[in-house]
Amino acid sequence: MIRALWTAASGMQGQQKNIDVVANNLANVNTTGFKRSRADFQDLIYQNLKSSGSPATNATQVPTGIQIGLGSRLAAVTKLFTAGDFTQTGNELDLAIEGDGFFPITMPDGSTGYTKSGAFKLDSTRQIVTADGNPLSPSIVTLPGTTKINIGSDGTVSVQVAGQNATTSVGNIQLASFPNPSGLSSQGKNIYLPTDASGTATIGVPGQGGLGTVSQGMLEMSNVNVAEEMVNMIVGQRAYEINSKAVQASDEMLQTANNLKR
Repeated sequence: MIRALWTAASGMQGQQKNIDVVANNLANVNTTGFKRSRADFQDLIYQNLKSSGSPATNATQVPTGIQIGLGSRLAAVTKLFTAGDFTQTGNELDLAIEGDGFFPITMPDGSTGYTKSGAFKLDSTRQIVTADGNPLSPSIVTLPGTTKINIGSDGTVSVQVAGQNATTSVGNIQLASFPNPSGLSSQGKNIYLPTDASGTATIGVPGQGGLGTVSQGMLEMSNVNVAEEMVNMIVGQRAYEINSKAVQASDEMLQTANNLKR
């Protein structure tokens, strides 16, 4: 009965973390470029009361044995990098990646971060930056008097300046890919950083080497499916509830044992 208390408690703790993951997914349902997470669980160690294959008699063996599980735990929280829905905005600095790839971003400390959010802006120096003011890597700066910005599917950025008919190229947007995107470290603010698990970033031209292409005037929305997350929340809630019932049942059994009289 004591074993059952701790086993059920581990289930309650695991389902609480599961609900935490689901809640974060739902909170970011409208976050541009957000990728949903999934909680992965594994069972804990087992107590062997009788080993499989141990001798039952001189001529027979125990076929299955007796193992008592000790609960479950959270093994991993996996980022799922499936594509989200694309929405047309008409904003010339809104970019979406059709296919694989991340936008490289220069962080304030000089390191490189990576994002799926293509909601870019212009800062006071006419540089293309994120909503937090971090510039693209490599940096792209538009020309004074720019009236229109054109971004090709291969990342070529050209601008049209007032009083000029021809466009002028000002740079090229590059994309990055990773051997294991799920190994990236989420930093918040739509930024990912590489880890030993993610592998080293491969930088290239959009549309080449397996990288996706860039679509101007589009944004990739969150890949969170609200209906699916609601079902996951209900399942997690019921699993938490049934584990709490197991705790209650174990407690009542202990109470019965404590009340035994000769």
